[in-house]
Formats: sequence, structure tokens, C-alpha cells
Amino acid sequence: MNLLLCTQSQKTLRRRVRVWVIYTVNRVLPRMRFSDVIGALQWCVTLRRIDIHSAVTTMSSFNAAPRVGHLERVKRMYGYLYKMRHGYNRVRTGEPDYSDVPIHNYDWSHSVYYNAKEVIPQDAPTPKGNRVTHTAYFDANLYHNVLTGKALTGVIHFLNQTMIDCYSRKQATVESATFGAEFIAGRTAMQQTKDLRTSLRYLGVPVNGPTYMFGDNKSMITNGSVPHSKLGKRHLALAYHEVRQAVASGMVVLTHIDGELNVADIPSKHWSYQKIWPLLRPLLFWHGDTAHVTKTKEPD
Repeated sequence: MNLLLCTQSQKTLRRRVRVWVIYTVNRVLPRMRFSDVIGALQWCVTLRRIDIHSAVTTMSSFNAAPRVGHLERVKRMYGYLYKMRHGYNRVRTGEPDYSDVPIHNYDWSHSVYYNAKEVIPQDAPTPKGNRVTHTAYFDANLYHNVLTGKALTGVIHFLNQTMIDCYSRKQATVESATFGAEFIAGRTAMQQTKDLRTSLRYLGVPVNGPTYMFGDNKSMITNGSVPHSKLGKRHLALAYHEVRQAVASGMVVLTHIDGELNVADIPSKHWSYQKIWPLLRPLLFWHGDTAHVTKTKEPD
């Protein structure tokens, strides 16, 4: 029957359609079905499809009581993977050139970190083979979860020019400012860096110099790397001291970069294709040397 010929007003019809749509989207979905599709996406993340990491982290939060609307969103993620199915984790063994990265040799002798040193295992085997340079990018998305107010931490680790690990997870506490969320993300990246450097030494891999850690929050970088910078929020004291001690020991070089160059935006934010493509293309979709990434067609 033609809706235009109904005796009911169009306003009433629109209201009924809206109620039906809300009921359909919020209808409870069988948990087993949703868990299966989310499990497959989590396996894709394990295979380094970092472009869906933040989305999978978000949708996994509804695994206990999924709705039909959640399943529809997951279907869109499968459609994205099918369209962008040529993405692979590129293995590049060349060392990155950090000669233009500013290294500030501050005097920590008058601080509480005056004798800070990196803990190097004494029972590790003798390093052999080619050396590796470790790089870490970290970022935080404030108010990622609108229900709880929690931020999302994103960290990406590189050995030489190869991405070897990606981390995306909601923070345990609620932060009211970007500074606090970034400090929590920096502490997480620092802890992972300690673990990774120790693991490499026990595997007999020569670790080249300090870890270069990049973040896009200037206040957090200054607070974590300058000796005379003081902390204004006491609830961040433990994260503050852990980051500064790692910097004072020489294990980490903490450097600020522009937000448009921070690849940790990929696992920490819900991004648009146009904005993230310059960062995503060299990691997953470019064949060959990334120094030649241009707008032209990729080399064969």
C-alpha cells in the first residue's frame, strides 16, 4: 500500500519507522555469532592489520551483550578488509636515520635520578649478528569511550624499519585532560620498551643505542624529558617518575613530533581515510623503499 495514501499523517509514520529502526538496532544478538566474527578480526590484528585495531578494540567491548547494530558495524569492517586486502606487514631491515633528531644532554646530577642506569641482564648471551634500532610511537585518544570517559592508548614498535608490535587498549582510569592520557600512554610505551630491549638481549640481538620514542603532546614530552620541569597533577606521579627515570638513564630519547606524522594515531583513533592514508600507506601498502613514497603508482 502506498504510504502517501494512508490516512495517518507522515509525522506519525516517521515516528513508527524510527521506533522500529531503534528496536531493530538494539535487539539482542546471539553472543556466539558476534564472538565468532570478532575473533576473526582479532586474528587479523594479530597478523598486523593495525588499520582496524582501534575499531576491533572498541567493538570487543560489546562482546558480553552485543546488539544487531554492533554486528552491522562489524560487517562494514569486513567490507573494508576486503577492499584493502592488499595490505601486508612490510619487512625492512635497514636502520632508520635519526641524525636530525635533536638529543638534549641535560644534567640530571642535581635531580632524584642522578644515578639512574638502564638495567642490563648480566646472564644474557654475547650479542651477534646485525644490530637493531628500536623506535616507539605512542598516542592517546581522550574520551574515547563516551559511556565511561576512558581514553584509548595506542603504541607502535619498530625494529629498524620493520613494525613488530602494535598495542591498542582502553586506559584503566579516567583522565580529564589530554596531558594525563598522554602520560599514561607514555608510561605504557616505556614499560613495553623495557620488556622488548631485555628480550632482545636475551635472544642475543645487538641493541643499537637508546630507544627513540615519539609523541605528539608537547607538554607531556617537556614534562618527561626536562630535569627542572615539575609535575602539576599528583595522581600521575608514578607515570611521571617512570618516564623521567628512563630518560635520565639514557635508555630512551623522548622526542616531540607533529600529530600528522605520528603513526600511533592509527591504533588509537577513529580516523578518516584521507587523513590517515599518508601514514598507513608506507606501513602496509607500499612495496620497496619508503623514501620513494609518492602519489604516483607503486613500483612492481
